[in-house]
Amino acid sequence: MINPHGGELIEREMSAEKREKIINEITDFYRIIINAEQAQEIENIAQGVFSPLKGFLPENEYESVLEHSRLTNDVPWTIPILLGISDDDAKVMNPTDSIVLVGPDGPVAVLDVEEIFKFDKKKHVKSVFGTTDSRHPGVKRTEEMYDFLISGEIELIQANPHPFDRYYLKPKESRLLFKERGWNKIVAFQTRNPPHVGHEYVQKAALTIVDGLLINPIIGKKKAGDFKDEVILESYNALIENYYPKQHAVMSILKTEMRYGGPKEAIHHSIMRKNFGCTHFIVGRDHAGVGDFYGPYDAHDIFKDFPDLEIEPIFFKSFSHCKTCGGPVNDKICPHPPENHIFFKGTMVREIVNEGKIPPKEMMRPEVVEVIKSYEDPFVK
Repeated sequence: MINPHGGELIEREMSAEKREKIINEITDFYRIIINAEQAQEIENIAQGVFSPLKGFLPENEYESVLEHSRLTNDVPWTIPILLGISDDDAKVMNPTDSIVLVGPDGPVAVLDVEEIFKFDKKKHVKSVFGTTDSRHPGVKRTEEMYDFLISGEIELIQANPHPFDRYYLKPKESRLLFKERGWNKIVAFQTRNPPHVGHEYVQKAALTIVDGLLINPIIGKKKAGDFKDEVILESYNALIENYYPKQHAVMSILKTEMRYGGPKEAIHHSIMRKNFGCTHFIVGRDHAGVGDFYGPYDAHDIFKDFPDLEIEPIFFKSFSHCKTCGGPVNDKICPHPPENHIFFKGTMVREIVNEGKIPPKEMMRPEVVEVIKSYEDPFVK
């Protein structure tokens, strides 16, 4: 099986005994309030999704990621994992302090403070997102962050309950499942939409060259107009139940927020799937893009800069239903002109559903359509 990124699958969850001790002594710690998204990223560190990270990046590692897209030990890393703190918190904390991070559902983790430093937001967004335009959701979110960052290793006190935990496998659990099924080559497919026929075509085309398929929907904070998490999961359940071989496909969620970082986020997404045990990762047109901030194949081209990533990308440029061929095709196998094609696009599906219409069967399986229709409003507000 493929090694975790950086060679070690990180696990930083407290024992039951230590958890009880920390909770009993919670008033002895300086506490910082964090939001649900930050709490989730801490879980991702602790459960190995972000291996080899053990906590929030110190300044030298952070600068290395911005300037070289690598950690200081030359391991590829493109999206800094950061925790901002207020000016007031920055004034009272010191390196070597141990503090407790408290989320909406209670204490989340202990952080051993390593550094507190100010960061250059313009430099950050230019490096990560390739733009300083505040219309980009990642830029806007960075502009709203505190000016100071805190670094240090974390230890998870407890994972917060999640409404879709029944769909979640930790990296150590997905790796065990793949081993039990005898899968040596596993392809991951990321999605934040209900499946259309083009998605099914891409997944099954990739599955022909590997042993197993991990359908890995991103479940977390999304922008307005995206499909709700429950719509995505129920529609994939319908597709898998009716059209997939059970011995070669599994669905497990990825609990994180979209950053819409285009090419650099494509690398980040690949790294996470590598940690889950996948050997291949499907990268489509404008992966993790938003608006017109990135070229349609920027997320393909960036992989040339990371020959040591180990997980192998599978690129799909375009796919559609060809009326002449009578089924789904891609740009390499069909000779017919554009007017013969129904092109598969998530934006097109959203527009059709928004207008109260039903996607044609050439675009979406009827079982998936029925799931979407069962929701009065399937979109994020």
